[in-house]
Amino acid sequence: MEVLTTRELKERLDTLQGKEICLQGWIRNHRRQKNIGFIDFFDGTCFKNPQVVYDENIQDFAAVSALHVGAAITVRGTVVPSYKDPTTPEVQAKSIVLEGDCPEDYPLQPKRHSVEFLREIAYLRPRTRLFQAVFRIRSVAAMAIHTYFQDRGYVYVHTPLITSNDAEGAGNTFTVTTLPPDKRAENPEQDFFGKPTSLAVTGQLEGETFAMAFSRIYTFGPTFRAENSNTKTHAAEFWMIEPEIAFCDLDQLMDIEEEFLKFIVQTVLDKCPDELEFLDKFSGGGLLEKLRGLASSKCARITHEEAITILREVKDRFQFEPKYGEDTAKEHEKYLTEEYFHSPVFIYNWPKEIKAFYMYQNDDNKTVAAVDLLVPGSGELMGGSQREDRYDRLAQRMDELNISKDAMYWYLNLRRFGGCTHAGFGMGFERLLIYLTGVDNIRDVIPYARTPLNCEF
Repeated sequence: MEVLTTRELKERLDTLQGKEICLQGWIRNHRRQKNIGFIDFFDGTCFKNPQVVYDENIQDFAAVSALHVGAAITVRGTVVPSYKDPTTPEVQAKSIVLEGDCPEDYPLQPKRHSVEFLREIAYLRPRTRLFQAVFRIRSVAAMAIHTYFQDRGYVYVHTPLITSNDAEGAGNTFTVTTLPPDKRAENPEQDFFGKPTSLAVTGQLEGETFAMAFSRIYTFGPTFRAENSNTKTHAAEFWMIEPEIAFCDLDQLMDIEEEFLKFIVQTVLDKCPDELEFLDKFSGGGLLEKLRGLASSKCARITHEEAITILREVKDRFQFEPKYGEDTAKEHEKYLTEEYFHSPVFIYNWPKEIKAFYMYQNDDNKTVAAVDLLVPGSGELMGGSQREDRYDRLAQRMDELNISKDAMYWYLNLRRFGGCTHAGFGMGFERLLIYLTGVDNIRDVIPYARTPLNCEF
């Protein structure tokens, strides 16, 4: 007899009614009555799982009745109509074979557990409905990212995870070394690479080298930052999506960012309706409305100066005063996206002094061609810029910030050897997933979170 997945069962439900099938998976819940039992069955391939029903006619009724929550089983039985939900399969079992038992102290008993408790048993939490939904969406969103770029001719580049440069200039990096602590400062040339190295916080700079060869490239992989922060949106290990596009200016970049984000959101809406329906209820409602709204809305575009002017016209509202030349706060982003524009917002032409060295310097010598995309309900989701393609201006800016031109000679040479107008952006994958799922903590949208004092499993 063919073994089906629950996904296959749901997809072929109409033709399988009355047919005998075989399923293999686990028990999420087991409700026993005197002469009948109900098993909430799952195998991870489908969010809406079948109910398995058995009665006294099943082989070894007593043994089946004693099956524990969490046990792995093989079910053979007949597909029958469900009186509760016609779209959810039900199987009248003829035999249930225990494949792997589970003790009474199994932590995932049938009740609602807090996300804090589930983080403590991260190796088991993928079996819960919440994390079945979250990590299915993570998988679908990752595939959507690759699909978007691959269908448009981008080349996928694996940039180094070990680097000798800190592109962000923040200094919050993890050191990579084979030397004991007391030898690192004294003899850096004796270290494995002969120089100070760290885990990468971005693949952007190396990505630019490939954009100058393939025109359109993207990176999608893990990055690392040693920032001692315990907020809901910070982790020491996270994933980044970073495309780089040759012959692309800031306006074209914003077009790409908007199309890219809408493609991912629409893909998740199309492929994960059951998961999103569950998460909409879990998060208190509004998730589906937010995602559908973004997929159909037009992103507003304003300069940083215009944004500050709008914010300063609002009196006695903000805890932090909006100031020209400074960054915006979460409350400012919330106001712009949810109350003023009622849509996503691109803020571009940011003050030079608060942005990275590699961004294109505008003619006013005060701003750079940088852009942040703010979205309702989340704030900043993407950050990008037109890259500085003029050798002299880039070298001057590096001098101003004490960035070694000798160490970055290759990056400067890109401007000498057939350089061109080019641009790119970065998006934290986990930040996107927070937006897509309504689950508000980065620790709950990544399989195993790496945060200060936490490196379990």
